[in-house]
Amino acid sequence: MPASGRLQDWWRRRRRSDDRGDASIQMAIVYPFVLLAAIAVIQASMWYYARQIALTAAREGVTAARAYQAGPADGTARARQVLGRTAGDSLRSLSVSARSDGERVRVQVSGTTQSMIPGIEGLAITQSASGPVERWVPGP
Repeated sequence: MPASGRLQDWWRRRRRSDDRGDASIQMAIVYPFVLLAAIAVIQASMWYYARQIALTAAREGVTAARAYQAGPADGTARARQVLGRTAGDSLRSLSVSARSDGERVRVQVSGTTQSMIPGIEGLAITQSASGPVERWVPGP
């Protein structure tokens, strides 16, 4: 066998024996990034879900507050009722406010999401909805 052939065989054998443990090192480097990406996706999903809960409560509150002879207090009560049924642990530190200028009513729901990282407060969420106040107007 020529010298270059023996050198190539020696090099192949040496590389195979030196590769032991490479997979463990690669996983030790890659795994934290995969874990952070998974936590980020879960946290974003929790934020989106809590945002949808707040928006639903605000819309329901506006629907109740804009009804004929209803007021902002009716909207606040309805929004709190919806939050009591749906929010659970997804939305914390809730606050609901409603106001009306006689023409339009606006309900705002605020809170914070639950955090995946212990000791860190969740993201703040504020959603609002508005609509015209229904009133009776005599016909022509």
